[in-house]
Amino acid sequence: MVAGQVIAVTVGAGTAVLMAPVALGMIGFTAGGIAAGSIAASLMSTAAVANGGGVAAGGLVACLQSAAAAGLSGTATVALGSLGAATGEGVRWLYSKIWK
Repeated sequence: MVAGQVIAVTVGAGTAVLMAPVALGMIGFTAGGIAAGSIAASLMSTAAVANGGGVAAGGLVACLQSAAAAGLSGTATVALGSLGAATGEGVRWLYSKIWK
């Protein structure tokens, strides 16, 4: 059972960290800026309206764009890897309960 847990945690953490840049690009956060007509553009527009015309520094949109342009920080990588590991273990546990 321990081997299954190790595999689930490793796959979950690795997938989360490796797929984050891909996911950011898919929704419109790119190294060159926010892609026109994308989900990211809609988020930016909503944030700008909510803040009276500008996107707040340190807000969700700004942080996601920063991650897309410069990559994830060490802290963000650890947090995302931890979340992925927990998700991987949760999926393994659920699978073990359903298909016992």
